[in-house]
Amino acid sequence: MDFTVNGRTVSVDLPNDVPLIHVLRDTLGLYGTRFGCGEEACGACMIQVDGEPRYACTLGLSAVAGRDVRTVEGLADDTALSALQQAFLAEQAGQCGYCLSGILMSAAALLARDPAPSEEAIRTALDPHLCRCGTHLRVIRAVQRAARELGR
Repeated sequence: MDFTVNGRTVSVDLPNDVPLIHVLRDTLGLYGTRFGCGEEACGACMIQVDGEPRYACTLGLSAVAGRDVRTVEGLADDTALSALQQAFLAEQAGQCGYCLSGILMSAAALLARDPAPSEEAIRTALDPHLCRCGTHLRVIRAVQRAARELGR
């Protein structure tokens, strides 16, 4: 099966129903996508498929055949973090960091379709993500900061 991950075409020979998270982590060595609940309840495994947030824990490999997959590793380029990643650092939006890769992927998809989202839109986009660290307000400020930076 062939698909694109972070701009690079990959080919894997695995059963069609293998969850994408296992392909990303165990076969491709992309460890930024986290396994949380395995039931689409926490958002830790969120990635993008053709620019849309998707849960990698339940998404079978066959669903990405010929498609473009982006993981948190694909947000930065070879020389610098993305504006979104820089904003999360500046706002100290993470503590333990377990949920952050999924949150970053949903926030990046939001900013791609809405370059100036309202606070309500940010909250709605990030609602599927479970975070116990209590950094929710800093996460929202980070997305707002990134939107301002990208708008310049």
